Amino acid sequence: MLSRSRLHVVAARRTPPARWRLSEGSVSGSVGTSPIRQSVPVIVGLYGVAMLVASVLSLKGGVGKTTVTLGLVSAAVHAGLETLLVDLDPQMNATATVEVDESGPSIADVLANPRRSIVNSSLRLSPWSERLRVIPGSEAAESLNYPDPTAKHLARLTTALAKVEPAPDLILIDCPPSLGQLTRSGLVAADRAILVTEPSLYAVTGVQRALEAVQQERMSHHHLQPLGVVVNRVRPRMTEHEYRLAELRDLFGPLVLSPTLPDRAAIQQAQGAAVPIHDWPTAGAREIAVMFDALLDRLMRSAKHRTKV
Repeated sequence: MLSRSRLHVVAARRTPPARWRLSEGSVSGSVGTSPIRQSVPVIVGLYGVAMLVASVLSLKGGVGKTTVTLGLVSAAVHAGLETLLVDLDPQMNATATVEVDESGPSIADVLANPRRSIVNSSLRLSPWSERLRVIPGSEAAESLNYPDPTAKHLARLTTALAKVEPAPDLILIDCPPSLGQLTRSGLVAADRAILVTEPSLYAVTGVQRALEAVQQERMSHHHLQPLGVVVNRVRPRMTEHEYRLAELRDLFGPLVLSPTLPDRAAIQQAQGAAVPIHDWPTAGAREIAVMFDALLDRLMRSAKHRTKV
């Protein structure tokens, strides 16, 4: 298996450019009575799949939802994936951590009017990586977080993401910790939903509510699938955490993803310095980075089995 540094070097040297590779596809048809079959190049991402959209959510605040989003962002850009981070959370923690310019159009403007010109003028390049673009969050987005939105309002984010130029390999959406228009828009736009929790007393209830929200949106948006539950801030030698983790696995089975993420000071240190976890120079950061690499790999490989609609 390639180390992260080796993987980064390999991705940077790909030809065609790291964002794309060509694979052989085919089209078939006929001319008169003679069948024809012609090989054509099919543009796919580094994992052999087209653009994937994943929403990260938790209906309970304070469990490290944005931490997980940013860890996946860090893993993605270090793996050579062209990545778009969409900050739907009016708290704007993801936007602040990736250090983008907050002037100009934001997610609030995009949702209010998802015209191509507004969508693309909202994109910011993050100093984290030349492969990371961001649609920054905005406190004004809270005014759009209607509790009972129409289907037209829910579709605006999907419409906007289809207009991003050039299209990224991966879009990661950081949803707010509530079930209004913003989170539901994120689910409608997503191929995969990643649920985040911690091993606490209310973990089961929070996961159950989030799964019910995903299943509700799936009734009319069949492309959406739950990737699973990321259990964050685990202290392995703490009896309460071991009990709650076993409880989650007993109730949700294989939906509880491995690895679970341990509680490490390196995560807070890297976020405080506005640095990707993969670039933070401590043993704890390297441990966590490998875990985010594994979760990213699980996410991207799941794209090969997308539900067709």
